[in-house]
Amino acid sequence: MERKIAWNEYSEEQLQQLEGFCGGYKDFLTKCKTERECVSESIRMAEEKGFRDLADVIAAGESLQPGDKVYAQYMKKSLLLFHIGTDPLEKGMAILGAHIDSPRIDVKQNPLYEEGGMAYLDTHYYGGVKKYQWVTIPLALHGVIAKKDGSLVQVCLGEKAEDPVLVITDLLPHLAQEQMEKNAKKVVEGEKLDVIVGSLPLADEEKDAVRGKVLEILKEKYDMEEEDFLSAELELVPAGPARDAGLDSSMILAYGQDDRVCAYTSLLAMLELDAPRQTACCFLCDKEEIGSVGATGARSLFLENTVAELLDRCGCGSPLSLRRCLANSRMLSSDVSPAFDPLYASAFEKKNAGYLGRGLCFNKFTGSGGKSGANDANAEYIAELRRILDEAGVCYHTCELGRVDLGGGGTIAYVMALYGMQVIDSGVPLLSMHAPWELSSKADVFEAYRGYKAFLLG
Repeated sequence: MERKIAWNEYSEEQLQQLEGFCGGYKDFLTKCKTERECVSESIRMAEEKGFRDLADVIAAGESLQPGDKVYAQYMKKSLLLFHIGTDPLEKGMAILGAHIDSPRIDVKQNPLYEEGGMAYLDTHYYGGVKKYQWVTIPLALHGVIAKKDGSLVQVCLGEKAEDPVLVITDLLPHLAQEQMEKNAKKVVEGEKLDVIVGSLPLADEEKDAVRGKVLEILKEKYDMEEEDFLSAELELVPAGPARDAGLDSSMILAYGQDDRVCAYTSLLAMLELDAPRQTACCFLCDKEEIGSVGATGARSLFLENTVAELLDRCGCGSPLSLRRCLANSRMLSSDVSPAFDPLYASAFEKKNAGYLGRGLCFNKFTGSGGKSGANDANAEYIAELRRILDEAGVCYHTCELGRVDLGGGGTIAYVMALYGMQVIDSGVPLLSMHAPWELSSKADVFEAYRGYKAFLLG
């Protein structure tokens, strides 16, 4: 069963729209390399489109009416946006869900030490990574330092041309005979991912002089004491902007496209929505890469609690109304899928793989092995989505996460399905998924945006 190649379907006008849209996407990727940065930028964009903070609506005792647009954030790491429709909320919502955390290297709480005349920060990797991919590449430091007086210091070092970058070293080939005999999982181990932050000694210091110099710089630059590491959230991410890729500039190479490609396309579809019949919701959540756990993950009660507040502002705040709203909702759990890579063809089943350039892709089921841990979407729901996308002229195809006995994975779909709503996994195929730099097709990014807009309109 052959599916359309999106590039072959575009008019000259659509190609110009595609380039403009992907330009905005690249800017978003360059600015937003952490979940906090994603939430902050998304709120800024939403407020420009007339969205108001739901907390302000509640504090003022205001009611919400069809056409009203509100947002709610939690701990500055998860975000919900709502555009109230003309249908009663009890009839459910059209929900776009994506995650805004990405694999990275986190700085530990007691990280700074000196060894061999160099200062290091001790680290702990976050999410599923091939650790050897993170050595000898330029790294930037993003995050926040929370001070005891309640102030919050923003950190973004390594992104400007004049900024220094950080790096994790590797062993030279001449001395790596024993290292090269290890399997890929152990060739670089987690405790070897410490990042060098300095080699200049502090004058007149006899012990840990380089460490002392780093502390002096941190004090000067961020008014930071060493103990402030205890309440800091600092993330090491690849330094540099998102870039066009390929001689034809048909692709995008960037950090964090898993899953900010789905987050951005969902956000833009939400912001450009006009007068929906069914209430629209965009859910950008944290912690998916480590199991959707914690207060800011999809398994928290953030969505449920916020929808309860929304119903109350709409005049139907009973517990039964909440259950009906969630159960009657339909959702696209949007996350990336591995794109077919001819260099590693044996990892895929070609008929049911995602492909660059064929548009939005759908995973009817995820899980591993015998669909263990899967959300498995209903046939009737898929048929409804086919109708919506075909009527809108959106290019799409279906895929799986690799060969049956080899692949596997999951998204937030199974969490949302607990409410009884219709859910399917959808998203954009990526090459080099979970690597420091991931590759997407501009056509797939654009088709995801078009598909999400069509979905919200029903």
